Amino acid sequence: MAIEVKIPAVGESISSGVVSVWHKKSGDFVNAGDALFTLETDKVSTEITAEKAGVLDTMVPEGQEVKIGEVVATIDDSKTAPSEEKKAEPAEKKKEATAEKKAAPERASVAAPKAFGADRGAPAKEEKPASEREFSPAVRRIVEEEHVETEKISGTGKDGRLTKGDVLAAAQNRKSVGEAVSFPGTATPSPAAEQDRQSADGRFTRKKMSPLRRKIAAQLVMAQHAAAILTTFNECDMSAVQELRAKSQDAFMKKNGAKLGFMSFFIKASVEALKAVPVVNGRIEDEDFIQNNFYDIGVAVGTERGLIVPIIRDADKKSFADLERDIAAYAAKAREGKLKIEDLQGGAFTISNGGVYGSLLSTPILNPPQSGILGMHKIMERPVAVNGKVEVRPMMYLALSYDHRAIDGKEAVSFLIKVKECIEDPKKLPLDF
Repeated sequence: MAIEVKIPAVGESISSGVVSVWHKKSGDFVNAGDALFTLETDKVSTEITAEKAGVLDTMVPEGQEVKIGEVVATIDDSKTAPSEEKKAEPAEKKKEATAEKKAAPERASVAAPKAFGADRGAPAKEEKPASEREFSPAVRRIVEEEHVETEKISGTGKDGRLTKGDVLAAAQNRKSVGEAVSFPGTATPSPAAEQDRQSADGRFTRKKMSPLRRKIAAQLVMAQHAAAILTTFNECDMSAVQELRAKSQDAFMKKNGAKLGFMSFFIKASVEALKAVPVVNGRIEDEDFIQNNFYDIGVAVGTERGLIVPIIRDADKKSFADLERDIAAYAAKAREGKLKIEDLQGGAFTISNGGVYGSLLSTPILNPPQSGILGMHKIMERPVAVNGKVEVRPMMYLALSYDHRAIDGKEAVSFLIKVKECIEDPKKLPLDF
């Protein structure tokens, strides 16, 4: 019985995705729970697994956009022993080899196959053309689905018959090597056709954006159009935090199994600032202002697919160790493409650290429908005035972009100063290590 593999619902607002990569190929035997393919959507990438064991038959190629609920493959669960056919084929080959050995002396005593047939008093057996070959149902199905040219394949079965292994190997070789094969009823893509999205002079190539990149683009434009975004700046001396980290790092790692980073300090400082200036912890919805009474902080994470923002829930109730473990776990899941839609939903405020890429100063864009986003930047040693003296200190520029429709300049500046004070004097934070 063929079981349909459909694109599952992965989120309320997600209606389609792209089959980015098949982890199993047509004809492969899969076990229940095996990852079949990766579905890339405008929010997350997720691996779709097999519900039952059987032989996989894929129906869409890699890179094709598919709708939620669309059938992309089938699994024949009647095939429970993947090794049986493989065992049968060597036995068949062995039997054929034995027959060849017995026939060898007879062939050696005659001048030609036709004479051999004439001596027997029977007409010589002529090999059938490829188009007239008889195929088993399994072989015929693969030939039709994969558009394999049987006349170019030498059969390894009895009397030169094609086995399932022969056609699967031919189909796989065509896919992996990229061999140009002409299929009945279809056009053969030429190298020029494969590069038809490249300009004639080769100066540029046109590529379709991924669903995530299209979503990011739409969100950024929407944020610029829907909110009155303004950015205010300040700077903070990182000396105290650096000294505290250096002093506590070994004990912290030994106790919690996680490294004490800078982000946990800024999350805690942001929570304190949100408590001091509550209007930043809110959003505009139609003609209403929604005041959040929770502290779910989004932490922007850069991946090869684009920027995503997993949410750390109830950051005000978590310890520094909990925050560092959450940050590390989300970063790992983001790199592996294993974030779930629930990991990205909600959030009251966002922190983005462009400093990891070397950014000295930037104006971050809001993450709708939030009203504020804090931008961290590269730590650089600069000469600053300290108690009337010039000293070289590790300094970081801070940027707060906010929705001016809901937040006044005074409130935005007060928020950023609160963050600065908490970083420059970590004792103002609820330290628990």
